[in-house]
Formats: sequence, structure tokens, C-alpha cells
Amino acid sequence: MIQQQTLNFLKELVENNNREWFMANKERHDTARENVIEFAGELLKLVHKLDPGVSAELDPKKCVMRIYRDIRFSKNKTPYKNNFGVSIPTSGTKAGGAEYYLHIQPGKSFMAGGYWMPEAAHLKAIRQEIDYNAKDLKAIIDDAEFVKLFGEFRSQDQLKTIPRDYSADNENIELLKLKSFIVMHQIKDKEILSSNAAENIALICSKIYPLNVFLRNAIV
Repeated sequence: MIQQQTLNFLKELVENNNREWFMANKERHDTARENVIEFAGELLKLVHKLDPGVSAELDPKKCVMRIYRDIRFSKNKTPYKNNFGVSIPTSGTKAGGAEYYLHIQPGKSFMAGGYWMPEAAHLKAIRQEIDYNAKDLKAIIDDAEFVKLFGEFRSQDQLKTIPRDYSADNENIELLKLKSFIVMHQIKDKEILSSNAAENIALICSKIYPLNVFLRNAIV
């Protein structure tokens, strides 16, 4: 389970996002990171059981993203992230496809999944799959329980214009215009800190699973 001290560290980091404070609290960071790695390992086992596309060989340490920010091309020059991210890729050990993503941040934790900003070839393949098999996707995203957990799938970022090779009168144009194919469910602090958090988050992943299968099938 995620420890309160892990959230406490992140809260204080927001107020002290500088190298001096971080180095003075490096041991706290390392302890918090180890807590997240342990939790990720527990979650990985559960997600693998529901989605065989998640490799049983994934190293939880490699799934937990580094807290150091790349500030070279960013206006925000704070050196550290204010969260821990856990990326669980599917059908392999590298990111760049359908995945599950756990974001741990005080007051702003969430579980997400799907495919964020696919590369051009994958985006084209996903649109083709939607055009051919929209009924299958709509059965997933319009399911009442899915909508309750994740909201309206079509409301995420879309092209302002009609994508090439498709027409404005296509009955699935709102899906074809999507730039990303992701879902997100907010997790309260008390939920991330609970003793059965991994099981509850894995249950959310089980609802994301059909979407990830659809997306994986599109790009194989």
C-alpha cells in the first residue's frame, strides 16, 4: 500500500522544489520511491492476471518514472516532478502503445489507460479500425459503467478539421477526429492509502482492458 509519508514528501516537494531541499531530503525521496516500486510490483501482478498483454517479466522499478524533470525546453524550470508516475505498457516492455498509467499526487491521483497521442502510423491504423469496427469500440465506451468511471470518451482532444481520407458526414467522425484514445479515473487520497488500493485500482484497469485490446488489435 502507498504510505502517508510518500504523499507527505510530495506535498512538501511542491513547496520546496529546489535542489538544496531535495538533496537534504534525498533519503525521504528514496524511501517514497521504494514504496511506489513495491506498490507497482503488487499492481503489476494483478494487472497481468486480467491482461495477458502485460508481461509477467516487467520490472516494477523500470515502470516507476523518474522524478527528475527535463527542463531544457520547458518554461517551467522547477527541477522535480510533484508526483510519481507508474507506466505499465502492454505487449512488450517499452512504452509507445496502449498502456495503463497510475499517477500518484496528493489530491490529484488518477488511473488512466489507452493510447496517448499515437504516432502517425498508429493513428492511421486506429482510425481505420474505428472506421471498420466502430460498433465494437462504441460497445466499450458507451457502456454505462464505463461512462460512470471515465466520462464521455469523445470529449477529449480532437482535430479541428476532418482527418484525411474521411468525410464530415461519416457517422463516426467524432471518434475519427480524436488525437488520443485515453480514459482517466480520479483516485482520492484515502483510496490510494487504503490497504486494498492495489485490488481496487486493478479493478479500474479491468474496465480499461477492453479499450486497450481494441487499440492493440488496430496496430498489430
